[in-house]
Amino acid sequence: MDSLNRRGLLTFGLGASAVLATAGLASSLGGCSPARPASGFAVLRDSDLPLLRAVLPVLLAGSVSAGGLPSAVDGTLQSLDDSLAHLSAPMLTLTLQLFDILSLPVTRGPLTGVWGSWQQASSEQVEHFLRRWQNSSLNLLRQGHASLLQLVLMAWYGRPQAWAHCGYPGPPTV
Repeated sequence: MDSLNRRGLLTFGLGASAVLATAGLASSLGGCSPARPASGFAVLRDSDLPLLRAVLPVLLAGSVSAGGLPSAVDGTLQSLDDSLAHLSAPMLTLTLQLFDILSLPVTRGPLTGVWGSWQQASSEQVEHFLRRWQNSSLNLLRQGHASLLQLVLMAWYGRPQAWAHCGYPGPPTV
């Protein structure tokens, strides 16, 4: 798996920019305005949340009990938002472009195979999308997968809730 680095994200950004230029033209003709952060978040937008709420349970499967999944998803979203709030402006722009590509209906269907909304996507559809991008012959999709996976997993494993599952006792007290 490619590591999350500036070159990879910049390469992804160039390809994403081309796709978003088309999508942006369509949305501007439709009267859409730039999205602001969702209520309770510093960076994550309302348009990002359905995607992340569909992907997080699939990525966290086996790491948390079914009963603990809702709080794990909510906590991971907060951790991810906090991490995104501390990214440099260019890295944040690229990350939000990735979320836009995955969220906009005009790009979501062809690129992910999820033709309906993320709220209606089954776990199997999300798993298929993730495998599709992970094993794609297109480096741009593999980089997008690696970026999404690393952002989510860093947000999850930075949380005390995740530590018990992997046997980490937590940081030492000083």
